[in-house]
Order: sequence, then C-alpha cells, then structure tokens
Amino acid sequence: MESHEVLKIGENIIEPGEQRDITVTVSESYSGLPVLLPVTVWRAAEPGPVVLVTAAVHGDELNGIGIVRSIILDSPFELSAGTLLLVPVINMLGFDRHQRYLPDRRDLNRAFPGMAGGSLASRFAHAIFRHLVAPSNYIIDLHTAAVRRTNFPNIRADLTNPEVARIANAFGCELVVNGRGPKGSLRRASCKAGHPTIILEAGEVWKIEPSVVEVGVRGIRNVLIELEMVQGKTKKPPYQVHIDETKWLRADAGGILQFHVAPGEVIEKDQPIATNSDLHGKQQNVLRSPAEAVVLGMSTLPSVTPGDPVCHLAIPRDGIAEIRAAVEALSGKSLHERVRDDLSTNVAVTDGPQPA
Repeated sequence: MESHEVLKIGENIIEPGEQRDITVTVSESYSGLPVLLPVTVWRAAEPGPVVLVTAAVHGDELNGIGIVRSIILDSPFELSAGTLLLVPVINMLGFDRHQRYLPDRRDLNRAFPGMAGGSLASRFAHAIFRHLVAPSNYIIDLHTAAVRRTNFPNIRADLTNPEVARIANAFGCELVVNGRGPKGSLRRASCKAGHPTIILEAGEVWKIEPSVVEVGVRGIRNVLIELEMVQGKTKKPPYQVHIDETKWLRADAGGILQFHVAPGEVIEKDQPIATNSDLHGKQQNVLRSPAEAVVLGMSTLPSVTPGDPVCHLAIPRDGIAEIRAAVEALSGKSLHERVRDDLSTNVAVTDGPQPA
C-alpha cells in the first residue's frame, strides 16, 4: 500500500487528492528531442494501492488506447482511495509509425526490465520500469492480437501468484490463461520485481473496437473495486475458467479458408473450424477441432500457406458442458454476445460441412 504522502512520477510530484496530466521522458528521437509519454494521474484523498494501466507496449495495438481514453474522457467511476496511473501509449516511437516494434526493430515487450546502458529497446524499457513500474503496486497491461489475427477478450496471468490471481479473476473475463509470459515481457519482469501484473488480450491491431473498450473499462473498474479503491459491485462474466492448455491449429495446405467458427465460440471435438479450398474452389481439406474448446483467437486473413496459424483454442480442463449452458442462457444483448458478434464481423463465418 502507498503511504499518505506525495507521489513522484518522473520529475512530477502529485499530492493526495490531486488529478493531473503529466509527461514522463523515456528516450530521445532521431532529432534529439525528448520522447514524452502522457500520463493521467488520479489520486484520491485516502491512501490505497497505486494501480498502473498501460497500453500500446506494441505500437500498433490501439484497443488499449481506446480503453484508457474512455476512462479519462468519460470518468466511469470515482476513485475513493489510492492512485490510478493511466498511460495510453507506452511505445510512442512505434505508435507514431503505426508499427509494433521500436525503430531498432526490437520488440519492447521482450526488453523488460531493461538496462540504462543497453540498446534503444533496453534503455526505453529501463526508463518505463524506473518511472512507472517502480511506484506501482499493481499493473494492468492492455494488448490485442498480432497483425492479421483477432482475440476474444481474455486475461493472461501467472495464477501461481496469489495477488496476480486475485486481480486476474476480479477483472471478469470468461477466459483466464495461466502462464508467466515470455521472457522480457512487462508482466513477467514486473511480477518478478514484486508488482503483480495481468494483461488483457482483446481484438485486433489498428482498431479501437467499441465492445472491446467496454470489456476493458468494466474490467479495470472491477479490479479497482476488488482493491477497495472504487465503491460498488463488480460485474461478473457469464462463466469464468482458468486455462492451462491452448493450441494453435495450422493450415495443412495453401489455399483460401472458409471459417465455420467465430471468436469466443464454444466448440465440440471434431467440429469443423475451417474449410480450405484452392483458387478453383475445389475443397482440399477441412480443419477440425481436436478437443472440446473455446475459440480464443483466430486469423482474419483467409489466404494461407502450409503451417499458417488459423485458430487458437483454449482447452478447459473440465470440458465445455457448463460453459455451453452459461452461454446459451444469455440474451443477444449481453456484452459477451456483442463482443462475439463484433469480432466475428472480421471473418466470414458459415456452417461447416455435414458428416458423410
């Protein structure tokens, strides 16, 4: 917990009860001008945790920017204790170029915690760690799928860490994927340094998708309620399962895919996922699910070569019967159904081939 004292973020001092827009210097551009990250700071008068919300660690992942800006612009909750740090863009150099990576072609999310005397990515990561991660008690990092893919909203977290599991469950996504994260990622390095961190994976690059924004704002509010920083009741998902096993299904041949499932869909073993046809329209093969699963993510690019990823499956340990029942009980106006419908507009989904 933070003490009831002044808080220093970069060169900025923020008093209890103060709300300010500040900037933090993290690097320099080719011109030698400072690279400044905008940070909105909300401090309640009462003491409590410092929660950091970051977006666009990958510069082309804009949904997180939409989530952070929605909180800043709409003020959907009132902070009663603690401090909220909102950073709409971390990788400013990538964001300015609509690119995932930094100008040195390195992935910033493989460079944490960084070094003061390392590469551009390493120095950038070190500055973020020193100015933003170090004063924070909890971190929520917002991501999307990689280019030409989409993700059904899911939380990724190291569930062996009790405080990480606490905020991961509280966020309120249906799927919580267990894991420490890649070496050098912000969440793995932050957790190792004693700052419990989760990430939201949702939607596509280069887009701000309204239903994804709604999921993110609701989830951040839920976490702040869990940490007793905001008053109110958390909003629960229709179901929630921890996922220890995921699997990418890959194309066996080059061709054009016709998809038969959508992100978030609950599927049976052997259910058709996609039909692969050649350019004459002749069917080459049908990709089928190897297990009962939930569609965690999928390609939005229908043309494939052999080995290309097509569909990412989350495989629940206890099967899908309870999940299917919970989803079937929903109305079409629920957030779950709206997200599923919105994300499936990025792919053409038709019924699969019938058994012979």
